[in-house]
Amino acid sequence: MADRDPHVPGQADGAAADPGAWRIYRGTARPRTEGPVSRDLPPPPPWRRFTGAPLITDPPPGDEDEFTRRLGPPDGPVVRTASEQELDLVNAALFLRRPLIVAGPPGIGKSSLAHCISRELSLGRVLRWSITSRSSLKEGLYAYDAIGRVQEAATRGALRGSGPGAPDGPAADPDGLNNLGDYVQLGPLGTALLPRATPRVLLVDEFDKSDTDLAGDLLSVFEEGEFRIPELARVRSRLPEAEVHTDDPDGTAVIHHGHVRCAAFPVVVITSNGERTLPPALLRRCLYLDLPAPDAGQLAAMLAAQLSQGDEGRTEMIRDFLSHARTGGSLAADQLLNSEFLRTTPAGPGQGSMSTLLHALWRRLDEVGTG
Repeated sequence: MADRDPHVPGQADGAAADPGAWRIYRGTARPRTEGPVSRDLPPPPPWRRFTGAPLITDPPPGDEDEFTRRLGPPDGPVVRTASEQELDLVNAALFLRRPLIVAGPPGIGKSSLAHCISRELSLGRVLRWSITSRSSLKEGLYAYDAIGRVQEAATRGALRGSGPGAPDGPAADPDGLNNLGDYVQLGPLGTALLPRATPRVLLVDEFDKSDTDLAGDLLSVFEEGEFRIPELARVRSRLPEAEVHTDDPDGTAVIHHGHVRCAAFPVVVITSNGERTLPPALLRRCLYLDLPAPDAGQLAAMLAAQLSQGDEGRTEMIRDFLSHARTGGSLAADQLLNSEFLRTTPAGPGQGSMSTLLHALWRRLDEVGTG
């Protein structure tokens, strides 16, 4: 009989292992009851271990208002909408410390998956990088306000020449190095790569909109888990530490020698509408989850999370929505959410008005702006 491997969750002495026991993430969209995820998250594979230091020990900022807006209240009913494939791939990404590409039509909850993971595993506020055709790797990592620093340098020069009444600061720091970090702002990706004992969740949203070069530029960062800030690195002998702004509200972090290296690779969720073919080199370094359109049970669970339990009218509404979706084109789940909210609001429209409204509320996405 083979020995029990202590690094494989779910194995039990003398009994068959529960095939789902290895799952740290269970798709409940509710905070875990087992305590910090750091206790259950196994060590990464040797090729995905990073040595960023010193560790940031402060907990990441929370964002329960955003979680509630997207997922419903934390003490609401536990409604499972995740498929077995989704659970397995999310957990595989956690174990392997690899980015997860989530593909599927618009409006089926791809970006909400990042919030589900972060809320359930208590990993703090989701860092969101919304991609456009102009997005670059540097934008995701950091920004340096060179103009602001030049303007401050001019002010400092004027103060130095203003005579004995000038403040001591400019004379003591003629190059303005002491506050150089004030002009550096880490982006969502840069903030996610700060050295922490537990990972942050980074949402790279609507990757299809990116320039073709961005996928290639990301490969090195995804493989190495680090980046340099040249503006700080070039003065590291005179300024070995610099406090910079992060992507978190009012957040700051100390950067050492102009270099950032993660200790726990972030949970990266990259959403794609499937509008373009992603490069093989990126696909090789990521896991790929193709989310299908939700079925009746998943739609009912989504509505229950936001609007409490339903009635017979809700069942009929879901059935009509799915029937309308099968006629062709694409519908988003939030179109159903909007219609159900109007139907169940006491001060909302009556039955006659709802019939007319549904024609507008359930207009297929590929028809919007046409005809």
